[in-house]
Amino acid sequence: METNLKKKIIKKRAAPKKASKPKRKVSLLPSREKAAAGRRKVPSPPPSPEKGEGVKKEPITEADKLASKQRDISVSEFFLKNRHLLGFDNPKKALLTTIKEAVDNSLDACEEAKILPEILVEVKQLERDDRFIVIVEDNGPGVVREQIPSIFGKLLYGSKFHSMKQGRGQQGIGISAAGMYGQLTTGVSTKITSRIGPKKPAHYFEIQIDTAKNKPTILKDEIVNWKKRQGTRVQIELEAKYQKGPRSVEDYMRQTALANPHATLIFKGPDGAKDEYKAASRKLPISPKEIKPHPHGVELGILMKMLKSSTSRKVSSFLAHDFARISTRTAVDICKQAGIDPLARPAAIAHNEADKLYRAMNATKIMNPPTNCLSPIGEPALLAALKANVDADFYTALTRPPSVYRGNPFQIEVAIAYGGKMPVEELAQLLRFANRVPLLYQQSACATAKSVLQTAWKNYGISQSKGALPTGPLMIAIHMASVWVPFTSESKEAVASYPEITHEIKLALQETGRRLDAFVRRGAREDEARRKKDYIKSYLPHIGIGLREILGFKESDQKKVLGLLTDILEKERA
Repeated sequence: METNLKKKIIKKRAAPKKASKPKRKVSLLPSREKAAAGRRKVPSPPPSPEKGEGVKKEPITEADKLASKQRDISVSEFFLKNRHLLGFDNPKKALLTTIKEAVDNSLDACEEAKILPEILVEVKQLERDDRFIVIVEDNGPGVVREQIPSIFGKLLYGSKFHSMKQGRGQQGIGISAAGMYGQLTTGVSTKITSRIGPKKPAHYFEIQIDTAKNKPTILKDEIVNWKKRQGTRVQIELEAKYQKGPRSVEDYMRQTALANPHATLIFKGPDGAKDEYKAASRKLPISPKEIKPHPHGVELGILMKMLKSSTSRKVSSFLAHDFARISTRTAVDICKQAGIDPLARPAAIAHNEADKLYRAMNATKIMNPPTNCLSPIGEPALLAALKANVDADFYTALTRPPSVYRGNPFQIEVAIAYGGKMPVEELAQLLRFANRVPLLYQQSACATAKSVLQTAWKNYGISQSKGALPTGPLMIAIHMASVWVPFTSESKEAVASYPEITHEIKLALQETGRRLDAFVRRGAREDEARRKKDYIKSYLPHIGIGLREILGFKESDQKKVLGLLTDILEKERA
């Protein structure tokens, strides 16, 4: 028994141990990552280079070098480098452009709010001869606080670019560009004070433009005490040059008063002089109405963009609702002519179909666009402004019926003043205006000046040399009112010579020229009559003495004979 027990114990000790189960490793990866890790092949590490050998690099090409230099350009940076495009060519012109842009904004704001404008322009000279402060203050509706930084500190920000109605500003560049020029030349911020009502607080801002991002940088934003009930005050410090004479600030103010007879303008110069131009009319100009684009003034690319963004469900509805002067019937006819289903969705129109639609629109006879989008000065207001600001013997003004170029309505006005104290031996003075704004530079490139040169003024009794303005005591003012004035550059100094525009200007000049001719001829006849009358007075006494000696009558009879002869000659002369 004991023997068997010992054998069992020895056998048990001699038996091999069973392999223990390996402990399961707990993975910390999520289940999805574990599955991906199982499928992913771990790349083998690259072979380490032998001693003395480097990693092989791809050669850098010229294209790589050029690509590294490419970057976005802010619109502010572009105009900062090309400031001459905005009218900041030189210090003298920079001062004028800054004032012009601020005054334009003030006049537009007052007219839109139906307020008779009262604008103060002040120029102060600092200790340095080339440093000035420009202040422009108005009685307009003011600017909402949230909008002040963007309006005065961001280029291409405004409300008039997409608006189809007459206005002085167009691109939303002017006043912010003036502030940018001041910041560039002096480093001083643009200072704005504005109040939108007598019971509202006045907000004061100091703003600079971040030219790299074309965004305003607000340095100061606070509420201040301001005596003015409502309005806006802009202050810009800049490097400039102040001079009197032609194309000066005084000249600009005088011309602005002529084109805006409803406005009161006050100018305070750095020398302490004060000029005040009181309103010649207490009547506000007609408020222009916004219109839709005319089909003959839209290009293919714009049409395609309008098709994509239209909310209309049918092409025919798109044409009738998004364009001026297109009725539902005309829209269907245009679609049929283009071979397009009138019920098709505008957004689904392809490039080829849009091209056919564009051609069909231009081939269809459509009425001219409505002209209630224009606000001309008007003949009575022009004459009143002329008589208030120009000393002359003869005045006339003409407003032409509205016309169209590229689908854009426009209207030409011409006013002429002749005689008075104007110089006789000098060239005529030409004043050019676009939407009531004086154009003082680039006269030779302007359609208005070219039209005056091409008019035969000799036919109207005015002397003129070839290729020159007429000579004499003459002032010619030409105004173009339009929903979109085709300026030759961003500085808005000259009107492009579209055939429709030059044709209208010439017609207006010819009509006013005929009126001037009638006055000049009447004046010539009166001068001739006075000359003959002087002859009669000079020679009749000698005739009386001769008759008395020949006929031998008395002195009393001599006086009767002279009186009778004078009456006979006066009747014959008449």
